[in-house]
Amino acid sequence: MIATTEKNTVRETDACWESFQQLLKDQCANDPAWLLSARKAGISTFTELGYPTTADEDWRFTNVTPVTQLPFKPSLGAANAITAKTLEGKAFMGQATIKLVFVDGHYQPALSKLAPLPAGVVVQNLAEAIRSGHPSVQAHLAHYLRGESNAFAALNTAFFRDGLFVHVPDNVTVETPIHLLHYTSSTEAGAVAHLRNLIHVGKNAKATVIESFHGAEGGRYLTNQATEIVADQDAFVEHIKFQDEPETAYHLGSFHANIGKGAKVYAHSIALGAAISRNSIRTLFSGPRVDCILNGLYATRGQQIADHYMVVEHAQPHCNSHEYFNGILADKSRGVFHGRILVRPIAQKTDAKQTNKNLLLSDDATANSKPQLEIYADDVKCTHGATIGQLNDESIFYLRARGISLDKARRMLMKAFAGEIIERVQNFALREELDAIIWEHLEAFDQIAVH
Repeated sequence: MIATTEKNTVRETDACWESFQQLLKDQCANDPAWLLSARKAGISTFTELGYPTTADEDWRFTNVTPVTQLPFKPSLGAANAITAKTLEGKAFMGQATIKLVFVDGHYQPALSKLAPLPAGVVVQNLAEAIRSGHPSVQAHLAHYLRGESNAFAALNTAFFRDGLFVHVPDNVTVETPIHLLHYTSSTEAGAVAHLRNLIHVGKNAKATVIESFHGAEGGRYLTNQATEIVADQDAFVEHIKFQDEPETAYHLGSFHANIGKGAKVYAHSIALGAAISRNSIRTLFSGPRVDCILNGLYATRGQQIADHYMVVEHAQPHCNSHEYFNGILADKSRGVFHGRILVRPIAQKTDAKQTNKNLLLSDDATANSKPQLEIYADDVKCTHGATIGQLNDESIFYLRARGISLDKARRMLMKAFAGEIIERVQNFALREELDAIIWEHLEAFDQIAVH
C-alpha cells in the first residue's frame, strides 16, 4: 500500500496502478515508445501526488472527495448507442463547422462531419494521428501539460485513448471552425472518459476550435479532459470550451497553451453544468510580443461548484495578457477563481490585467476569489482585482419603471453581466449562438430570490 501524507490521500492509487497495468497490457501494446514513456511518467506523477485535498493551497476552495470516491470505470467503448437525434439542439451543432463527435471518450465517425480542408491541414482523432506517426504528435503531445502539480492531468496522460488532433501548417488559415463534441452516454456511477486534445497552429496560421461537453441526464460520471495548444510565431488561435454536463456529473479539465513570438491566443471557458467542475488553465509565453486573452463565464445554481484555476507565465518581454472571469451564482452554488500572473525577470514591458467579478443571486451563494501577482521584473504594468456583489436595486427599479417585468429585468441585468464575457468571442456566428444559449440558461434563474 502506498503511504499517505497530510496533504494527499492516496489509497485510491493502488487501484489506478492496477488499471494502468491492465491498460498497458490490453490496449497500449502498440503505442510508440515515447508515448509509453509519457504514460508511465503520468501514472508515476499521480502515484506521488495522490488526489488533491483542501490541504493543498491550489485546491483549498474545492473539495473533490465526491469525485475520488467514485468507483472509477474507464470506458472501453460507447456505453449506449447514440444517434444524430440525440445530439440535436446541442451547442454549435447547427453551425457550419468541421465536426468530430466523441461518445464516452471514443471517436464516432458516423456522427462526425469532416469537410474539405486547405492543403496540409490535418483534423482527425488523436488515436489515428498517433498510429499514422504525424510528426507534430511526437513533437508536442504531453510535452507541456505533464501534470507535475495536477493529479488529474497526470491521470489523463496515463489513461487517455483518444481526442482531437489539429495541425495547421505555416501561413494557412482555416476559415471553418473545428468543433469537438463530447457526449457521455453512460449513466453508470463512476464511468470515466479521459479525452486528450492537441492543437498545433503553425507560423502565421489561423484556426478556431470549439470543445463542447454534454451527457445523459442523471449520470454520475467523470469527464477528465486535457488540451494542449501550440501556437507558433504570429499564429492566431481562438479556443472556446463550453461545458454543459448534467448537474450530477463531474468535469475536470486541464488546458495548457505554449505561445510563440507575436502569436495571439484567445481562450474562452463557459461553465454551466456539472456538480463539480474545475478548469486548470496554464499559459506560457515562450516568445516576445504575445497577445493573450483568457475569458471565462460560470453560471451555477443548486449546489454546483465551478472552479477556475489559472497561471499565466510571462517568460518573455513585451507581452500582453488580459484575464476576465465573471460568475453568476444562485441558490447554494459556489464559484472559485484562483488566478496568478507570473512575470519572470526577463519579461520587461509586460502588460497584464486580471479581473474576476461575481454576481450573487442568493444569500447562500458563495464566491471565493484569489487573484495574484508574482512579479520579478521592474518595468511592467500589472493590475488585478475582484468584486463580489448583487443585482443593483436601482437598475431593477429603472427597468421596471419602463414596463419591464421583474423577472425580465433581472434576466436583462444578468445577461448584460454575462455579455461582458461573451462579447470578446471573435467569431461572430459562435458569439451569437453563445449569447442565445446564455439568455436561455438564465431564464432558469428567474424565480430565485434576489436580496
